[in-house]
Formats: sequence, structure tokens, C-alpha cells
Amino acid sequence: APSYSSTGSQVVNFATQFLGNPYVWGGTSLTKGADCSGFVLSIMKKYGVSLPHHSGSQAQCGKKVSLSEAQPGDLVFYSTDGPGATFCGIYSGDGKFIYAGTKNGVIEGEAFGPYWDERFYGAKRILN
Repeated sequence: APSYSSTGSQVVNFATQFLGNPYVWGGTSLTKGADCSGFVLSIMKKYGVSLPHHSGSQAQCGKKVSLSEAQPGDLVFYSTDGPGATFCGIYSGDGKFIYAGTKNGVIEGEAFGPYWDERFYGAKRILN
């Protein structure tokens, strides 16, 4: 639907404004720092979507989509630290996602590749 892709692109454009911001464990501030799920919930809040502050809980929200169906604005989840979804970000299109990582803070990186492929947990569409 055109309205979805338009909102998804707005979400991605908004999220890119925070590239380079710091990672803060437990944080939800787009300017002072956030962890991966705090970053996602703070971005989505601007678009009227209320999410819990935990990757595993966020992975229970929305409609499941395959990675090949993922559109900008969808959420992508990975199992990086134990079973279930333990890491998340916002799919930005062209095989990339925007996320708050412990090493570099908020960056846009590859959603695929040797590291992410084997840890991929799922993708969810949460925008209407």
C-alpha cells in the first residue's frame, strides 16, 4: 500500500537523523543515547506506535514478514545473545538496517551477511 511505503520511508528518514548517537544500555533517548530496543521504540513512538522496551517483546508485535518481503520501516530481529530475539533494528531498504549497537552507537549496516544471516530471528511489520 502506498501509505505504508510512504510512512516507512518517513520512519527511515527520521531514524537517519540520529546516526552517530551513542549506545546507552537501557536508554531510550534519541539524543543522549539508547539501546537497540530503546532506539526502535523511540523512533516508532513518533509515528503513533507504542512498543515495549525489550527486543523479545517487540518481536511479538505486528505482522510477520519474510526478509525478502521486508520494506523500509519494518523491524528486523536477531538472536545475538541467547535464544529468541535479543537484538533489533529498523529495516531501511536495500539490505540494510538502522540500529543502536554497543560498539558504534546508532549506525546503518548490512542486514545480511555471515554474522547477521545465522542470527536472523524474524521481521515484523508494525506500521499500518
